[in-house]
Amino acid sequence: MKFTREHLEYARSRVRLSSFSALMGFEVERLRYGRATLTVTTLDRHRQIHNVMHGGVIAALADTAAAIAAYTVVPRGTEVVTIELKINYLLPVGGGQVTAEGKVLRAGRNFIVVECDVSKEDGSLAAKALMTFGAAPGHRLPSVKGAKSSTEAKRQETGVRRPVRTGRKPRARR
Repeated sequence: MKFTREHLEYARSRVRLSSFSALMGFEVERLRYGRATLTVTTLDRHRQIHNVMHGGVIAALADTAAAIAAYTVVPRGTEVVTIELKINYLLPVGGGQVTAEGKVLRAGRNFIVVECDVSKEDGSLAAKALMTFGAAPGHRLPSVKGAKSSTEAKRQETGVRRPVRTGRKPRARR
């Protein structure tokens, strides 16, 4: 499948929909089948007390790049969600532009495994991450305004007042 400018703009719009990614300043630079490249320019808000980029920002950038890469291999309308993330921090990031390249290693029906290299401006490898995503075709994430949970969102969407099955066993009464 060839990725067009329209695909790139769609991926960029998905990243902008995430308030966190927008706040961090993550940008989608490149998109190919099974791959996505995101960048962020180091700002003061990204730094921790030792004046280097916080590991949480690096992990979030890696996770976002991996998720966008995962979206390139699933049918439209499929939602992906991180179910596992492992990251090794190799070098501190003191400043400049940071690049994360997510690459799908295996795409199955229910799970997608993606690796991500996070590099400093000089090209040196700052972190290496491995993520597993769950894929849910035809499912939408809860997006009903004011809903505090997916169950409440489902009730508001459907208008059903009875309990919505969540897959969990009922709690024992005392």
